Amino acid sequence: MANIAVNQVGYLLSGPKRATLVTDADAALSWQLTDDGNRIVATGTTVPRGIDASSGQNTHTIDFGTCEQTGAGFTVTADGATSRPFAIAGDLYGRLRADALKFYYCQRSGIEIREDLRPGYGRPAGHPGDSDVPCAPDAGDYRLDVRGGWYDAGDQGKYVVNGGITVWQLLHAFEHRRGLDTLVLDIPESGDGTPDLLDEVRWELDFLLRMQAPGGLVHHKMHDREWTPLPTLPHLDKQPRELRPVSTAATLNLAAVAAQGARIFSRYDVSYAERLLAAARTAYAAAGANPIRYAPVEDTVGGGPYNDDDVSDEFYWAAAELFLTTGEQQYADAVLTSPLHTADVFGPYAFDWAATAAAGRLALAYTDERARASVIAGADRYLAVQRAHPYAVAYAPPGDRWEWGSSSMVLNNLVVLGVAYDLTGEDRYRDGVLEGLDYILGRNALNLSFVTGHGTDYAKNQHSRWYAHQLDPALPHPPDGTLAGGPNSGLQDEVAQARLAGRPAQFCYIDDINSWSTNELAINWNAALAWVAGFAADCGR
Repeated sequence: MANIAVNQVGYLLSGPKRATLVTDADAALSWQLTDDGNRIVATGTTVPRGIDASSGQNTHTIDFGTCEQTGAGFTVTADGATSRPFAIAGDLYGRLRADALKFYYCQRSGIEIREDLRPGYGRPAGHPGDSDVPCAPDAGDYRLDVRGGWYDAGDQGKYVVNGGITVWQLLHAFEHRRGLDTLVLDIPESGDGTPDLLDEVRWELDFLLRMQAPGGLVHHKMHDREWTPLPTLPHLDKQPRELRPVSTAATLNLAAVAAQGARIFSRYDVSYAERLLAAARTAYAAAGANPIRYAPVEDTVGGGPYNDDDVSDEFYWAAAELFLTTGEQQYADAVLTSPLHTADVFGPYAFDWAATAAAGRLALAYTDERARASVIAGADRYLAVQRAHPYAVAYAPPGDRWEWGSSSMVLNNLVVLGVAYDLTGEDRYRDGVLEGLDYILGRNALNLSFVTGHGTDYAKNQHSRWYAHQLDPALPHPPDGTLAGGPNSGLQDEVAQARLAGRPAQFCYIDDINSWSTNELAINWNAALAWVAGFAADCGR
């Protein structure tokens, strides 16, 4: 049976407008685009694309890019199938950008979430006891004030390496995307003279600073001693909390984002910027003196391990940010002598919490010619992957084995295209970002938007201990703008194993709260969505 997948939010008037038809037909077929009054506004013929390896479907492309009419309620029809409705507009993505960033306030630990600011999501402060947390027996013999920060994902732990890449991406967006300095996020700090996004990021940065141990190294994570059941709201969690051991990776995450933060906050709060830079210097030196303090892979009780036994990328990333902030020769030398400075760092996915070399490269690309050239080369590769894919997905892992958090991997590859557009002004990169976002918002094999509240059919049961409406109708779904992890060929949870085994990659997803391997939410994944949504919002101006 035929079906047509579209971006269910819609298409920018000035951008690409394509849909994917699934059909048994091999020859080209006629299609028509109709408006909300059922008037035909465009017609054409499909372009057969053959079998899509990621879904196992026979596909055609429908290109209605010549349409110059705006409005809502457009649909595409072909082979007896009609798409979900969508809009065509000159400016379309402002709400998505705002919602993706408003997500973070609801993730805050240690503060009341005000009902007047987030109707339906108000709750008392979670984990006030984080102001006095002991080390686990293998982590030290002291206690730290590690209050604040964002809950990482579906659990109530707080993890430095995931917090680090999240802060970096949000601050990178602040530096390079327009309008974020004036965007109002409806948070308690709104109107204080500092941009709301920086106020929100500071909530996490302050936590990262508190995770620095007396000697300069940084604790990898802190979370409950045992796993808490679903659902459990943060203020009702009675599990003891513990600091887990320090790690080189966590220490370098603080060095990188504190240096980056110092550069940006210097325009708004000089004393805070100085504090950040001092912490960054201390952390970088401590990591240099302790280069192989790795988080244990077996530390999986009460929280995820976030283990990483190759921190050469974190050293490169931290040195890059410290150099960009200070201009000092010691950090320039560290960048230039790193083998990663001349390596190809743009693999099947560009970056995540465990692969941060591309973060350093993207930061350097605005001022360093070698970095600029490598970003453009990486973008060209992702663009080629996207053009070969019937769903225009700029992601093709080996063997079409899609990975945990694939939604963010798709988006982070689009970030590389976005930076390439910043560097060159070439429309092919701009159009690549916009068409790549189509996949996230419904132009996929599932005909599903992976962002809560955006599209006709969207994910709404992401794995979470407090956005748990599926388990308790008195609790809410995740707030609008929450990204689901997306298809994951690994199927690590029991729900996915029972219901999705043997399926092609794009079908390895289920919108079920207990499918934590395909349907979790996470702060770093939403950062990728916020960056790309910010880019798309810029394009609509």
